[in-house]
Amino acid sequence: MRTGLVDTRQQRIPFHSRRNNIMPPALNSQNIVTFIWDFDKTLTPGYMQQPIFDRYNVDPGIFWAEVNSLVEHYAARGLRVSKDTVYLSHMLTYIDDGPFEGMTNKTLRELGASVPLAPGMPDFMERMRSLVKDDERFAHHGIEIEHYIVSTGLRQMIEGSPIHEFVDGVWACELLSDPPPAGYLESEQSTPPTEKLTQVGYVLDNTTKTRAIFEINKGVNVWPNLDVNAQMDEDERRVPIRNMIYIADGPSDVPVFSVVAGRGGRTLGVWTDARNYEGVKDLEDDGRVHSIALADYSEGSAADMWLSSSLRKIASQICDVRERRLSDIHGPAGHV
Repeated sequence: MRTGLVDTRQQRIPFHSRRNNIMPPALNSQNIVTFIWDFDKTLTPGYMQQPIFDRYNVDPGIFWAEVNSLVEHYAARGLRVSKDTVYLSHMLTYIDDGPFEGMTNKTLRELGASVPLAPGMPDFMERMRSLVKDDERFAHHGIEIEHYIVSTGLRQMIEGSPIHEFVDGVWACELLSDPPPAGYLESEQSTPPTEKLTQVGYVLDNTTKTRAIFEINKGVNVWPNLDVNAQMDEDERRVPIRNMIYIADGPSDVPVFSVVAGRGGRTLGVWTDARNYEGVKDLEDDGRVHSIALADYSEGSAADMWLSSSLRKIASQICDVRERRLSDIHGPAGHV
């Protein structure tokens, strides 16, 4: 993975050096531009779960109708559930009750391989990396591109999909199999794994997606021991939010759109067909996104041109800042 990090060995500056006004190097060079992608109807024309329904001959309309009724169902019992991620629990119900019998994380990875990609993918991702490498000024300043996926979908399916090898990290939901029993730390007994999915292990909803943004911002994905809530100066963060471009398809992404756009980043709303065009257009009319485009990333498409232009602008701003700081460094006085 391209980290763009300063060698941490350089951070161990002795105190006497600091007393002599030798400042430690910056923690991060902040020359990374990130594309952060939603998945469903952004990197794929539909929903990633469709191959699951096809494999197990389940009507997706029935499944999603049941999911959409669960919030009210549990509310009537005085219980609260997340409407964004309650589908995970319903998937476990389908596994336990039979329609998805035998589905494992291995199955999810295998089914992920059949998820179709949006037009132009994954070539677009590599083209953006080439764009900065082939530009003399950007290359001189070491501009790098990273792609991340932040999704309320299933991480195992994303990691099994054709796009996975082209991205630098994935934030998504996780289902668990074979949880250890109570007292397992003190017990030497072990049972053969069943691989049956029985628990929700990691949840990302449309609000907590913003946490992933700040983990990328601070570099938690590169330095796992760094707490996302730790105080960190803006000029020490690995990827300033102004260096981020967020691409997603709908009103549910408003929290991330707001965070990225509000801190100087760029936002693009994408639509796949007439059914979700109006919702995306409303985002633009309400000022939630900078622009909208069809989710087609082929060279010369509207999305390709807008995203390429945004990348050039961000990269140029990084170069401007670095060159301005360099010009502020004055040489020693000459002889009179």
